[in-house]
Order: sequence, then C-alpha cells, then structure tokens
Amino acid sequence: MSQVLHTSETAFENDVLKSNVPVVVDFWAEWCGPCRVISPIIEELSQEYNGKVQFAKVNVDESPDLAGRFGVQGIPTLIIFKDAKEVGRLVGAAPKSRLAQEIEKIL
Repeated sequence: MSQVLHTSETAFENDVLKSNVPVVVDFWAEWCGPCRVISPIIEELSQEYNGKVQFAKVNVDESPDLAGRFGVQGIPTLIIFKDAKEVGRLVGAAPKSRLAQEIEKIL
C-alpha cells in the first residue's frame, strides 16, 4: 500500500508545513518521463522511511501556484521540508541512493 500523499494547494500546509516529520515533496506531471522513472523509487523510499519521513506528490499541472511559490522550474523537483522550511532540493531524476543520501542528511 502506498504511503505517498497526493497533496494540493489547499492541503499543502497541513500535509507538509505542519508535519511532525520531514516531508519529501515530489513536484511532477503525468506527461513527464523522468517523473515516471522516479515514481517507483519514491514509493520504495516511502516504505523504507515509514514513520520517519513523509512523502508527498504535487502535480504541477493541477497546482501551478504551488510550483511557482517554491520556484520549481523543471520537473521532477524534489524538495525536502523540515519544520516548515526547505532543507534540501534535487532537480531531475536521481538514483535511489542519491535520494536516500539527501534524506539521511536531515534525519
């Protein structure tokens, strides 16, 4: 079962900024090839870090203002939030080991 939240403009504050654990937000779109490549990696990491890190997805086509608010220029963009602040960012499809490395830095 997926641990990944699909969040939106209306739910973002509660889902991400008010979270008690760090949140990795995947800004993506259905038409984006690299986004589809990292989607199963996000699912795997959500299982591995269950309880320690929350994972969320923001569809940039459905929430363009949210993407703009965080300066998302290319997708996929993964932004790590902790205590309502951005603490990490990866742009482009990165291997699982690279994503895990970024997550470990903030735990």
